[in-house]
Amino acid sequence: MLPSQILSNPALTHYAILTAMLAPAFFLTATASLLGSANARLARVIDRTRALLRELADDQNGDADDRRILEARIALQRRRSRIILRGSQLLYVAISCFVGTSLTVAGDSLLDHRFEQAPTVLACLGVLAMFASSLLLAREAAIAVHAVNEEMDDAHRKANRRSPLI
Repeated sequence: MLPSQILSNPALTHYAILTAMLAPAFFLTATASLLGSANARLARVIDRTRALLRELADDQNGDADDRRILEARIALQRRRSRIILRGSQLLYVAISCFVGTSLTVAGDSLLDHRFEQAPTVLACLGVLAMFASSLLLAREAAIAVHAVNEEMDDAHRKANRRSPLI
């Protein structure tokens, strides 16, 4: 079939429109997966922060060095939570853009193609928001690994102070 025959056939035009409306669904699935991961990470950061705050409140010996370490860890968790929040916000923007893409494809066909590049622009914005969010979440993961490594090093130092290796 020639392109002009496809456009003149209403059934095929409807299928083309529906296909174009469904294409953002693949991006929506990926975005939802990232958002679920980001929310789980945020929950873990919150749990860790609460544990650190309990440690700080229960600190009876008043060792200034231990207190400084706890406060630094709490500050690091705050930083992580902010990064995850920004990443999550960008994922919500991406979801909005992908849903908007589907709606503008439908609206464009109903209004005799008056939206021109709007669906493409919305799809590009959604992909960019997803990309930016992925970068933020990768950065947060690196910070998390660094934090765990520091905690292991501190625990090792404390253990060696109590009973040094021979």
